[in-house]
Amino acid sequence: MDYAGVIAQESARMADALAQAPLTAPVPSCSDWSAADLAYHLGEVQDFWSQIVGNAPAGPDDADDTERLADDELVPFLRTRTEALLAALAAHDPADPCWSWSSTGGTVGWVLRRQAHEALVHRVDAEQTAGLPVTDPGIALAADGVDEMLGVMVSGLPAWATFTPDGQRVRLLATDAEREWVLAFGRFHGTSPTTGTEYDEECGELVGGAPWEGEDEDVTATVAGPAWDLELWLWGRGGVDGLTVDGEQAAVDRLRAVIVDSTQ
Repeated sequence: MDYAGVIAQESARMADALAQAPLTAPVPSCSDWSAADLAYHLGEVQDFWSQIVGNAPAGPDDADDTERLADDELVPFLRTRTEALLAALAAHDPADPCWSWSSTGGTVGWVLRRQAHEALVHRVDAEQTAGLPVTDPGIALAADGVDEMLGVMVSGLPAWATFTPDGQRVRLLATDAEREWVLAFGRFHGTSPTTGTEYDEECGELVGGAPWEGEDEDVTATVAGPAWDLELWLWGRGGVDGLTVDGEQAAVDRLRAVIVDSTQ
């Protein structure tokens, strides 16, 4: 997948949408953000990752803080930060080592994929903020977004952690992509070797994900529908309209809670 192309297209769409919105317009999915805050957020994120990739494999200690400009300068600022990120990414092979906060990361390719979906989700925010129709990115990218959400944002414990499932599992089906994912709930335990912090917290871990062959899964609940509807729902940018929910509602609610905790 052309993740660099996705970053360029979705970031431009976001900037174009925000250029049509009042700077003080509230962001529906982030009630304490304005349109200006949204522009600054993605610009700041892209600035950070342009530095991380540019200095790879050095870590975030070498990155400079991003100064916030006046509100009317933030959409142009976002456009320049997109250009900087794309330039940094283009100077590296996706297999090159690069710092990441995730145990699933460690390469420039991981940054490419993460930043593609970061731009996609916030483009949705911008369109909703501006009162514009939300653009469907297509089945392949939407299904990849579901996979990235469940496999990167929710799952991916560090090597020193232990996952203990408690038997509750949710299956997600992207009916138009014929793909499925199974997320198991439980707790993760462990002590960070760098900070000494001990963890014993609820979490979800991806335990299955493959082309959908229609087999029954031993799951507590199933959420099925088009990949784009699934992605919007997972990110809290859309409701369950267009989705079919079967099984225990408590398990579905638990999935939402784990996602909120994982994406803060």
